[in-house]
Formats: sequence, C-alpha cells, structure tokens
Amino acid sequence: MPGPRSGGHRRAAARPVSPLRGFPPVRPPEEATPPSAPSPALVPRPRAAADDVVPVRPAKALPGVELPTAVVRAEAPPTAARPAAAPAPRRRRGLRDRRPYFLIAALVAGAVGAGVVGVPGAATSTEPTSVLGARTELATGDEVVEVMPMASITEAEAQARLQEVAASRAERAAAEAAAAEAAAEAARPKTVLPVQGARFTSGYGSRWGTFHYGIDLAAPIGTPEYAAADGVVVRAGAASGFGLAVYILHENGDVTVYGHMEEILVEPGQYVDAGETIALLGNRGQSTGPHLHFEVHEGGMDGRRIDPVPWLAERGVEV
Repeated sequence: MPGPRSGGHRRAAARPVSPLRGFPPVRPPEEATPPSAPSPALVPRPRAAADDVVPVRPAKALPGVELPTAVVRAEAPPTAARPAAAPAPRRRRGLRDRRPYFLIAALVAGAVGAGVVGVPGAATSTEPTSVLGARTELATGDEVVEVMPMASITEAEAQARLQEVAASRAERAAAEAAAAEAAAEAARPKTVLPVQGARFTSGYGSRWGTFHYGIDLAAPIGTPEYAAADGVVVRAGAASGFGLAVYILHENGDVTVYGHMEEILVEPGQYVDAGETIALLGNRGQSTGPHLHFEVHEGGMDGRRIDPVPWLAERGVEV
C-alpha cells in the first residue's frame, strides 16, 4: 500500500524563468516514475535559476512509516513533461528587440535608392527607362554642347550701319520739324492790324484842304507796332513829315509805310513775319498826338498810294 500523503503534491510549483531574456521560458517535462518500482530518494541538484522550485514526490515507504517530503531545487529532466502553468505576462518589446527590423528596412531603402539613381559601372539595361530615370540620366550624364555657326560682320560694316541709322534718324527728325513748321505756318495769320486796340482817328482822303494818303490809328506812346504782312525791311529811319518811318516790301510787290514812331526795332534788309514787332508808337514829326500813320503803295516804293482799309479787308483784317 502506498504511504499516507503529506499534502506536498498540492503545492504549486514556481514558474521557471529562462536565462535567455526576451524569449519564452522552457517548460521542463514532468518527471516520470515507473509505477512498479519504488522511487529512489531525490538528492539536491544544481539550480537552474533563482526562482526554479520543483516539488519532490515522497518516496514509497514501508507500511506504518511516514517519510517527510523534502523540497529541493533541481534541474528539470529534459524529456519529462511538465504540467501546464498560467501564461506569463507579455513583456513590451524594446528598441533592442526591433534592431533586426530596422536593419532590414535600411537595406531595402538603400537598394531602392541605388536602383533609382544608378550606380557607376553598373550594366546598362536595354529596356525603356521611366521619365524619372531619363531625367536623372540627362542630369548626371556628360553634357554635350552643340556649337552653332556664328554669323558676324566687320567693325567697318558695323560703323557704316550706325552711320546709316544716324542719317535716317536725322532725316526723320528734319521731316518732323518741317512738318511742325509747316503746321505752324499754316496756323499763323498772314495779315494783321498794325496796332492792336488802337482807335481809328482819320481815314484815307481829303483832310483840312490837303489829301491824306493813309489812315491814323491812335494809341498810347510805346504801344507795339506790327508788320502788316510778311516782307523785307527796305527803309528804316528818319523821314520827312514822319519824324521816323519804316518801309516794308511784301511778296506781291506792295509796300507798307509806318510813320511817327517813337523807336524803330528793325533794320533794312531784315525779314519780318506778319505780326512781328517792328517799332514802338510815338508822336514824332508833323503830328497832333501819339498815333500810327499807315500807308499802302501799290506796286512798290513809287507806286500809287491806295486806301489801306480795303487792302486789309481783302486779307481778312477789319479796321
């Protein structure tokens, strides 16, 4: 008969811990004892780990003799099966456990980069490349600069061309100036009243027992006197009965006479435009007051003296 049980078989065995950190512990198989032969006494063995505790089954004893159950730390037999224990708590994997994955990822990234950029000395594939590969090849390959033929001329030819351009610009500027002058010429009056703002005091005809061959335009001394039309100054200076007088020959051959002025501002041979100032109004010679005596000699200096009023009216000037 088997001996009485001491209760040691109910004691839970401590979970063994593997000396290899980070890997699941190795479960030792349960020790097998032949059922027919009595179990020999267990002796202490070298400990496998600090927490490895293995209960010792009591040896079969003689009837009536109770043997104590000893608990020893022993190394589990490699072939014995161990009863199932509670699952160990899952440990969080650290950076050290992920090193292999990082190394593999780095190797894959390096291989992909080498395939895209290209390694010098690698065999050239005959298959069509992608757009990125073509751009990379153009950027990294040897640049071939195509030298185009350059047309040129001599410096003398260039200077001649510059002179032509300058002459053309000068001609264009002259043409523009001529056009502007022509416009101004067309716009300016061709005949004007000799004194602006003057008062008509005496006309052409008989006066005080004599004949008056001109018209009188009264104004303050120093009032500007203008050439009635374009022409050339024939005489300018002292004149009998006028004190000072100016004679101007016009394009149609007529001569206009200006007398009694205070000061003469032109000289013989000078060309004057219609409306240009030729003198300052005065009271010199046989005069009863400051005024301009204006005459028209038809056909020249010795031509017939005609009435100035119709002559001015024919040219668009009203007295």
